[in-house]
Amino acid sequence: MVLQMVEKQIDGVTVLDLVGRITLGDESNQVRVKIKEILSKGKTQIVLNLGEVTYIDSAGLGTLVSGYTSAQSQGSTLKLANLTKRFREQLNITKLVTIFDTYDSVDEAVKSFAPKA
Repeated sequence: MVLQMVEKQIDGVTVLDLVGRITLGDESNQVRVKIKEILSKGKTQIVLNLGEVTYIDSAGLGTLVSGYTSAQSQGSTLKLANLTKRFREQLNITKLVTIFDTYDSVDEAVKSFAPKA
């Protein structure tokens, strides 16, 4: 299955909906290029919606880490939303859960960018 990506804006936050598999090759490269494209537009608040990602391999995880570090180095923030049970387990096993800010829904992730009152 080809990876599909839809970029949208919610309350000034760039949300990237991902549908399909993020694996070694074209899919992980597509995600890497898309994140860099978003960052090059000066977007500083990014949420990856992973609710429709059916499978992610180690290369896909590496792509997410790469996107995260690219965002950090440019003063941007990348957060993950709608993690499947299996993907959440992968993050726990690899200890990547300590790196990413994860949220149960896109709305929660978007709200997390709001200034604290």
